[in-house]
Amino acid sequence: MNTVPELVTLHVWRTSRSTLPRALARMALDRRRLRAVPGVRFGKLLGTGTGTGFGPDDADLTRWAALTVWDSPDAAAGFDASPVGRAWARIARAGVRVDLRPLTSRGEWSGRRPFGEPPGGRVTGPVLALTRARLRPRRAITFWRAVPPVAGALHAAPGLLARFGVGEAPLGWQGTVSVWRDPADLVAFAYRHPEHRAAIMRTPGEGWYAEELFARFEVRDVVGDRAVLDWVADGDAGTAKGAQA
Repeated sequence: MNTVPELVTLHVWRTSRSTLPRALARMALDRRRLRAVPGVRFGKLLGTGTGTGFGPDDADLTRWAALTVWDSPDAAAGFDASPVGRAWARIARAGVRVDLRPLTSRGEWSGRRPFGEPPGGRVTGPVLALTRARLRPRRAITFWRAVPPVAGALHAAPGLLARFGVGEAPLGWQGTVSVWRDPADLVAFAYRHPEHRAAIMRTPGEGWYAEELFARFEVRDVVGDRAVLDWVADGDAGTAKGAQA
């Protein structure tokens, strides 16, 4: 898919421990139903974690997400009324939707390029970075050992507004979501921070990934409870319009 979508949405729901069986059932049943929602080009249901280790202990069993690529904003407006949207709303204690416009995308997800080939462009407000990878089983241990220094550096990075881990499965299929005050802060961490730069340099030689994707988006809007995203900065740091405490 080379066409750049006008809108990508990230829905994130916070649930309670008591509804864990229902959430797990939704994760099993709604994967195909999400892709069948009218106007959906590409959709993934995701578990989440703190992003500090990517192992089983990192999983957050009270937060779940859906990343969806839409044919149009009008199609996206129907998500809440869809069977998938209604089902998650029934078990969620809180939720938030992040509206995104692709800026850059490199790599593949499930053999596809879901965000097309965005041309980039100048952005002065918040941006979201998405990384996603499928680990080679024989290289997983060395990858997990390399994660903590990078995760610790990310937590303290200037300009970071929110960050958490995402995954399609408990092990081996994972990524990160991070929201930054502006593109300069993201670039400063990605390419100039020693720990992250060292991890980038190791990647080709280590052969950690069987498939990988990195994408950057303009944050167009944040609607709902941003605490669900582990928001770590005040609104005066440069949040998107519509963000609510």
